[in-house]
Amino acid sequence: MSEATGMSRHIAESSGHIAASAMDFWKRYRKNKIGVAGLGIIIFFTVMAVFAPLISPYNPNLINSSLYLSPPSAAHLLGTNQLGQDLLSLNFYGARISLIVGFAAAAISVIVGLVIGLYSGYFGGWADEILMRVTDFFLVIPTLVFMIVIAAVIGPSLLNVILVIGLLSWPSTARTIRSMVLSIKNWPFIESATINGGKSNYIIFRHIAPNVFPVVFANAVMSVASAIFAQASLVFLGVGDVTDISWGGIIHGAFAFGAVTSGMWWYVIPPGLFIILVILGFTMTGYSLEEMFNPKKRGF
Repeated sequence: MSEATGMSRHIAESSGHIAASAMDFWKRYRKNKIGVAGLGIIIFFTVMAVFAPLISPYNPNLINSSLYLSPPSAAHLLGTNQLGQDLLSLNFYGARISLIVGFAAAAISVIVGLVIGLYSGYFGGWADEILMRVTDFFLVIPTLVFMIVIAAVIGPSLLNVILVIGLLSWPSTARTIRSMVLSIKNWPFIESATINGGKSNYIIFRHIAPNVFPVVFANAVMSVASAIFAQASLVFLGVGDVTDISWGGIIHGAFAFGAVTSGMWWYVIPPGLFIILVILGFTMTGYSLEEMFNPKKRGF
């Protein structure tokens, strides 16, 4: 009974510590006006994506040939496209693909960059030399062009686009993590763990990784913005899957059917504005988190 009581007390204390840390983080974060504004934008588009079926006035897949490229009206606030589909509904649903690709590709990018940065910084020597030369290669190549080529070769499916963006966007994260690990591995408690026979993987993931996670988190938020832009660019250029409902796909359709040259602003401006705003939201949030977590950014 006493063991169970002690376990319950330990869980309660841990939960209280996590809650207190979260409250302390929020108190610090909400003082950053740029960060709060960015978070507000992210929440707005997340709500749009989640509740798209409830807030969309029409089924986005509903086709009505009699409404070919019709201008905004009371029935269709943003007009319709070449298939007679309601553009407002398409823009609401377009948030889903953008956020899915953004979060999934960023997760892949951060995981790859984190692992390479940790091992490169910790082991040094030939391992560091090889990993950093590979990183430099991916840093100097024109990423978007490389993405277009690879996406065109392996196919335009949503999964392929996510993998292409994620696997080509990790170098900056790896560089950032490596520079942090080079400093952290010389801290006394890391040296003590090494002297006491701690295995490399244990030291890396148990002692070093937790100290870089805050910066990794900030970097991940910034990576979401980059992934959303890359996905929209690929789909706009016709390399991504243009059959998926996405903001990039809407703009692709606008250019393909001459909406821009015909002055049909309602077709191209809303999705373009949404892309800019969501990228801005993630960028502002990521920059604010980096200011909080990175001592150099705080001027220490």
